[in-house]
Amino acid sequence: MRSIWNGAISFGLVSIPIKLVNATESHSISFRQIHVNDGGRVRYRKVCELDGEEVPSAEIGKGYEEADGSIVPITDEDLAQLPLATAKTIEIMSFVPAEEIDPLQMDAAYYLAANGATAAKPYTLLREALKRSRKVAIAKYALRGRERLGMLRVVDDVIAMHGLLWPDEIRAPEGVAPDADVTVRDAELDLADALMATLGEVEMASLHDDYREAVEALIVAKSGGAFEPTEAVVEPAGGQVIDLMAALERSVRAAKASRGEADGEREGEAEGEGEGAAEAEVTPIRRKARAGAGTRAGTGAAAPKAVGGKKSTAASAKKTAASAATKKKTTTAGGKSATGKPTSRTTKTTAKSTAKTAAAKKTGSGAAASAKKTAAPRKRTSA
Repeated sequence: MRSIWNGAISFGLVSIPIKLVNATESHSISFRQIHVNDGGRVRYRKVCELDGEEVPSAEIGKGYEEADGSIVPITDEDLAQLPLATAKTIEIMSFVPAEEIDPLQMDAAYYLAANGATAAKPYTLLREALKRSRKVAIAKYALRGRERLGMLRVVDDVIAMHGLLWPDEIRAPEGVAPDADVTVRDAELDLADALMATLGEVEMASLHDDYREAVEALIVAKSGGAFEPTEAVVEPAGGQVIDLMAALERSVRAAKASRGEADGEREGEAEGEGEGAAEAEVTPIRRKARAGAGTRAGTGAAAPKAVGGKKSTAASAKKTAASAATKKKTTTAGGKSATGKPTSRTTKTTAKSTAKTAAAKKTGSGAAASAKKTAAPRKRTSA
């Protein structure tokens, strides 16, 4: 890399010859100004205001314009004679922790290369001292006609220098903060923390300039004649009322989905639904108790076995009750009793008495008597 400045680092009584090399480069695409009508190049010419002639770069010097418009010429020899110790020296003044340097002061960055074999030893000494102390060096240096402030730190095995703005060149942020008194809730901070944790970290080396690549593709397409302009879709901005909590929640979900965590989230929701289902209270559907099943429905215990009577006796009693209910329905004209009311209540009463009779049959002791009582209404119905 080509050096832009030669000098020395003054480290106490130790002098380290160095070369200053640009540590950064610009990849931005530069355009030329042209005449739109014919595409001709538009150039800026340096013309003397007194004689109107164009002046070559070799004949251009420096001058300071005073308030009345007069120019005071300043030559390079005048600047070289100034009693400035930092004209060719990077003078280290102190060592401070790196966190004490405000990033707002950061300016251009340079690499400091050892100039010659004799500079290797003191250069390495300063580099290792900076590493072990975990501090940065604050220095003064002169470049391009002015004295500047710099910060020296170690990058890999090289000493780098960041140009710093002077403290009085940093403007105070007056009138920049919101004027309104805004209160942020803890829930909003929690969602913001969750979004920050989801986004995580990024590899700085993976970042690139998408706009520059798009401009390069545009230039290639237009130079080949295959460019087809498309209208850009611009979403309306401003005037929208934003629900901050909802926006944060959607942002967290979108960030998780972009990192492939959506499936895991759905699995977690499914597990949550399973736990909720396990904890839910289930209410059983009650059914009408059949004859002799009241004990089982109420207590869940097995019904006691009938004593004495036979299964055939209970079955015949059930058949008798069913036939009695059927004949009872047919005795009324048009499905009504003599009083003109429906016979459904009478039928239900007969069914209940029949169920009680069947239950009594299971006890075994009064099976025959119950059968006779059941038959009596049947005879009256037939009469």
